[in-house]
Amino acid sequence: MADQYARTPAGSGPPMLPSIRWDEPPEGPVLVLLDQTRLPAEETELVCTDVPALVRAIRALAVRGAPLLGIAGAYGVALAAVRGFDVEDAAEQLAGARPTAVNLGYGVRRAHDAYRAAVGEGADQERAGAAALAEARRLHREDAEASSRMAAFGLSLLDELLPGGGHRILTHCNTGALVSGGEGTAFAVALSAHRAGRLRRLWVDETRPLLQGARLTAYEAARNGMAYTLLTDNAAGSLFAAGEVDAVLIGADRIAADGSVANKVGSYPLAVLAGYHHVPFVVVAPTTTIDLDTPDGASIEVEQRPGQEVTEFMPPRTAVAGAEGLGGMPVAPLGTQAFNPGFDVTPPELVTAIVTEHGALSPVTGDGIAELCARSRQAS
Repeated sequence: MADQYARTPAGSGPPMLPSIRWDEPPEGPVLVLLDQTRLPAEETELVCTDVPALVRAIRALAVRGAPLLGIAGAYGVALAAVRGFDVEDAAEQLAGARPTAVNLGYGVRRAHDAYRAAVGEGADQERAGAAALAEARRLHREDAEASSRMAAFGLSLLDELLPGGGHRILTHCNTGALVSGGEGTAFAVALSAHRAGRLRRLWVDETRPLLQGARLTAYEAARNGMAYTLLTDNAAGSLFAAGEVDAVLIGADRIAADGSVANKVGSYPLAVLAGYHHVPFVVVAPTTTIDLDTPDGASIEVEQRPGQEVTEFMPPRTAVAGAEGLGGMPVAPLGTQAFNPGFDVTPPELVTAIVTEHGALSPVTGDGIAELCARSRQAS
């Protein structure tokens, strides 16, 4: 079914629309997303009435960010179940929508397992759908709680690494409330430092080619009254050389069993710069982003994005009927081939610490990752 939109003009401060919500209008349950492709120009809600619409939203990055993709995947399974669609097919479609973010498959499995368990116990379609929805809502709550704990652990780590406050933090891509059931991952740590009066400056990489830093992180920083400055990705080296960066904070889309971190492309060069300049490089992610079935960084499947994202300048989508399929402004000769990986992989030896909802791990080793996951299982 065609996607539907409900439009709200973008405001100048919080609160913003929720990144994801379940709604039950008279015509039937829907999953409502804050369409991130239209930010910062306007806050527009994308209403998904079925799984194909949600899959399109995931692939177009209307909904994105590892934790939020897990939540979206779980709600997608519930949507199929409650509306009486083929749940097995829905789970397969959703799990394959984006290959690198491990949380997406995790969320799909959570809701799918709850649905199948209910069916196995003799539940009818309505009750099995309710079980899937309850599991999706549980995952949503858990992620919000994890976000809060990561922010606290991350701020404690920053204060330990950088005594005296006045933190100048560089971040890449977007890791705030737009990617989470709570206030985010890495951005949530910076936000906690801001609220504690210990954030001097948030340096925001624009994050080429789709500008998630410029469009989304700067948007969230402005809404929260943070002191922030936007920079082109290739200006980061000058900041390090000038001694203007105290720490780098990023999120993750997948963490391998050896501690290798897959994140938005451009993260690995920052790790190299941070290592050369003796600046802490900190990854903030929930334990659901750790994939023990992926042994090392070389085993992480890296999503290859369309070359058009590089050969054309892609401004935020406009809310003009019929304009959604239009391309961007060409910035390269017609026929130019583009290399456009969505992610890169940072080896564990370049990661100062990984902060999760169960504490910080430093140094980052395979044994430490295994112990952290064991602690997570015990807690749950």
